[in-house]
Amino acid sequence: MKTLTALFTAAALTLTAGLAQADVPVDQIPQLVKDGKIKPLEELNQIVMKLHPGATITDSDLDNHFNSYEYEVELRDAKGVEWDVDVNAATGEVLKNKQDN
Repeated sequence: MKTLTALFTAAALTLTAGLAQADVPVDQIPQLVKDGKIKPLEELNQIVMKLHPGATITDSDLDNHFNSYEYEVELRDAKGVEWDVDVNAATGEVLKNKQDN
């Protein structure tokens, strides 16, 4: 019985973690900007590019973390180094700026 309870608990935690962070569909982004919930992506990209001038954005996602939006960007700088940058999409605050290992 303890094993079954542990399995159900693990499954519930896994499902809850998936719900806690979800990609925002692209078609919802204009409304979030209009409602003032996030800054325009162009503005967020400028913040990221100021950290790594001359870099190229290789991937980006807008995630919803319990109604707090986080813009996650992967980029490659001029030397070929890959970076992960996370920005609070509402405030523009840089949350993470680290070299991708």
